[in-house]
Amino acid sequence: MKLVIGDKNYSSWSMRPWVLMKHFGIPFEEVAVQLGEPDTLASILKHSPSGKVPCLIMDNGASVWESVAILETLAEQFPDVPMWPRDAAARAHARSVSAEMHAGFAELRTNMWMNIHASFPGKGATPGALADVARVDALWSACLDQYGGPFLFGEFGIADAMYAPVVMRFNTWQPRLSEAAAAYARRLTNAPAVQAWIADAMHETHTIDYYETPA
Repeated sequence: MKLVIGDKNYSSWSMRPWVLMKHFGIPFEEVAVQLGEPDTLASILKHSPSGKVPCLIMDNGASVWESVAILETLAEQFPDVPMWPRDAAARAHARSVSAEMHAGFAELRTNMWMNIHASFPGKGATPGALADVARVDALWSACLDQYGGPFLFGEFGIADAMYAPVVMRFNTWQPRLSEAAAAYARRLTNAPAVQAWIADAMHETHTIDYYETPA
């Protein structure tokens, strides 16, 4: 399989399937496209009909785009790998938590974007962004309390992959978190697959001006 991704420093959606596949040892070829360049769209359209990353190219040549569709496809392709919780109720909960991440938190996305290189403590703290941070904190804390950690549903899975870029944002913008949420953010940051993504991001030299200048 091939996974088409954007810059590891900036591309939060690309991070999700990459981290999941690395964590579970699913082999793939990485196809990297620099974002924000004149030829970016053309380069992505060679692989992804949406013109966006990430995109998973299956062994049969089929394209799967959108992070959630990729993650669900991987769970289907590798049913013996515990990407979702085995318990049906926990699995429904994990799907809800993941879908909320996919569909919500617009203020957080807009005001506290992912830039792993950067440090913008105290910036981006609009009322809407802080409300999103509070919801994420409450969501993480509830999952950790219910399932006992160390990750959201016990062991690392799709829900954690969905929130890994949020942790990268929190590391950069440093909003105040509860003790439970901050500890989870540290654990997820230190997960080997996440550390591998961060290491690659730190070696990138390509920059996008917009993401280097906080409001």
